[in-house]
Amino acid sequence: MKTLIITLSDRAARGEYEDLSGPEIEQQLRAAFQPLEVERVLIGDEPDALKAQVQRTGEFDVIITTGGTGIGPRDITPEVVNPMLDKEIPGIMEYIRTKHAARLPSALLSRSVAGVIGTTLIYTLPGSVKAVREYMEEILRSLEHALKMIGGGDHGSM
Repeated sequence: MKTLIITLSDRAARGEYEDLSGPEIEQQLRAAFQPLEVERVLIGDEPDALKAQVQRTGEFDVIITTGGTGIGPRDITPEVVNPMLDKEIPGIMEYIRTKHAARLPSALLSRSVAGVIGTTLIYTLPGSVKAVREYMEEILRSLEHALKMIGGGDHGSM
């Protein structure tokens, strides 16, 4: 599986702190998939930079972003990714938000999206390591099946 991990963070891109979310996504993927090829990119919260990275879909089976999914003034990930999707997969993000909102109501403020562009799955995750762990737990449960479906296989029951 070939994966692109994009971290969006103005402060991490400026070197003010270390990106921990991108490495956490990579660690989770490596624990679940072998062989795995990963490229990690760190960019500021800039729409054009994100769009340029997401347009590389033909190079990857999966793209996972972290950061920019909240309601802050620089949170732009859903606005950039949504128009690029060929198919949205709303259920997984709706489920994750609902599951965690029972103990943490602020989970409902996440605007994370999932979908397909061409033959590439894309998931947009919040920027915190804790949220990445929670989201990846659920994403990993269905990722292999989703990849098979995109590839034209596994048309059986779910």
